[in-house]
Amino acid sequence: MQEELSRVAISIYQKAKKGNYYCGDSYYYKETDEGFICALADGLGSGEMAWDSSQAVMDVIEQYPDLDIETIIKKCNDALLGKRGVVLGILKIDFNKQSYSYSSIGNIGIITIDIDGNRGRNIPLAGYLAGYPRKLRVSHGKAEPGMVFLLFSDGVLDRRLSPKHTSSRNIKVITEQYKELYGESREDDTTLIAMKYK
Repeated sequence: MQEELSRVAISIYQKAKKGNYYCGDSYYYKETDEGFICALADGLGSGEMAWDSSQAVMDVIEQYPDLDIETIIKKCNDALLGKRGVVLGILKIDFNKQSYSYSSIGNIGIITIDIDGNRGRNIPLAGYLAGYPRKLRVSHGKAEPGMVFLLFSDGVLDRRLSPKHTSSRNIKVITEQYKELYGESREDDTTLIAMKYK
């Protein structure tokens, strides 16, 4: 799936774990005049109950996309009481401030690639969201036109997103190349979201 929004281009590769109909990963993205948000959640376990939890989180984010990341995550956490937990990553870009922020709980990875090809890799907070209070950490940076952001679930192995495979500025090439190289070996639900800030 690929879409050219006015300020952000996005390309997504997603596949359920081998043998499963339901993918436990859910994602949501939205662009407004002020900014852009993209979120990815992976429900614990796999199958329909994992999907139910990750979708509950996306429903919250769809309702409150303009809130800051900390507040969104707290609302997501509240929605998970009595459900399976999720791991979650959220990226926001503020067009007016030319800045980005992101947070990740559990094994949702985020990689930033600046216009010179320098890569930044977040260290997610350990654990998961399951309706109980927990500490958060939000990282911030300057958003420059041409930057690429990769958001991915644990079905995507870091080493498969090496500079060799992600050097292209064409995000469709990044997701297509990943699909061709690794699309058949799915030991877990797999979601790779590539975004380019224009």
